[in-house]
Amino acid sequence: MSNTLLPWVAAVVILTMLPSVFTANSTITIMNQMAITIIFALSYNMLLGQAGMLSFGHAIYLGFGGFMCIHVMNHLQAAGVPIPLPFLPLFAGFFSMGMAMLIGSFSTRRSGTVFAMISLGVVELVASYSIIGYSFFRGGGVGGDRTLGVPFFGVEFLRQIEVYYLISFWLVVSVGLMYLFTQTPMGRMANAVRDNPERAEYLGYSARWVRFFSFCAAGFFAGVAGGLFAINYELATAENLSVQASGTILMIAFLGGIGVFYGPILGAVVFTLLQTVLSLHTDLWQLYVGVLFLAAVMFFPSGLAGVLIMHLSVIRQNRWAELLGPYFKTVGPAVIGTLGVCGLVELVFHSRHLARGGQEMTLFWITFHTSNPAPWLIAAGVAIIGIWISKRNAPALSTAWRAICD
Repeated sequence: MSNTLLPWVAAVVILTMLPSVFTANSTITIMNQMAITIIFALSYNMLLGQAGMLSFGHAIYLGFGGFMCIHVMNHLQAAGVPIPLPFLPLFAGFFSMGMAMLIGSFSTRRSGTVFAMISLGVVELVASYSIIGYSFFRGGGVGGDRTLGVPFFGVEFLRQIEVYYLISFWLVVSVGLMYLFTQTPMGRMANAVRDNPERAEYLGYSARWVRFFSFCAAGFFAGVAGGLFAINYELATAENLSVQASGTILMIAFLGGIGVFYGPILGAVVFTLLQTVLSLHTDLWQLYVGVLFLAAVMFFPSGLAGVLIMHLSVIRQNRWAELLGPYFKTVGPAVIGTLGVCGLVELVFHSRHLARGGQEMTLFWITFHTSNPAPWLIAAGVAIIGIWISKRNAPALSTAWRAICD
């Protein structure tokens, strides 16, 4: 088996086996959301990472796809048209692509800041209209029932595991098609327009049309993600059209790394886990995600994928052992110090929002009273000592990296 096909076969095998490992419906729902976010993040990467178009309004195509999917689902069920549920994401994708063609006809004439501001204006316009418009948006939300459609080879999609395999199929297809797009002449020219549009124009290629076709392709796959979202939750809402949703996918793409194709996949996986798992343990999960994003932009601009590539290069050189000691002495105390800071933040939050007589809290599986000074002193001490040790040992880690790079 060639090295090109091996990752795809491994991905299919992993997706097939995951429900056997994680059998709970709640976990399967999380995996469904993760797969939808991966498609959406990769579609955004077609704009920013591949064509260099910073968009603040990409979420509207996710929303368009979701609303269209619900409307088609309800219409097919009412009319008795025998089109099974797995085909509905195509309707969502093509509708979003049509909207992308309309909006891209004027927005892709410009690039850079002008394009970003146009996208911001469009998303504000669509989000505002979705609340008052009834014919398509139904005042901001519309629901459906996926189980009332025509069975697909006997599958009625009553169980969440059946929806999981439907979404997994579209995940593999969408990711594969988006990867193939990067290998086409259009995909290569999108990279050229991103890096040097003037030179691309000099070679005879229209930078505007390259941006337009990339914009439409990204809209299609965002629509597919929106259709899958509607199928999974049997609901389409105006929240998916908002500026916040667009900002979230921008953050996910940056966190994973926009310079590498699989970067947004890593970002989508990490963000979904933080959103679904961390939010079960703390109300401040968005604060921690924001700090993580800020740290990634400041210290790891290439994202998680860039960090992974950097370490894979060291492993190929067989010099990874040289980093174990410095990492243990630097990263270990940094993690401990960070947990101490998180403990202080949680203590402050709890003390400011506690109810009458509610001084008892549980942190890191330890129950105590916030009126007791000991937890405050321990958290502050762990934070200060851990960060101090990490900062003291950081030069040794930097020296080890320089030795490997030289």
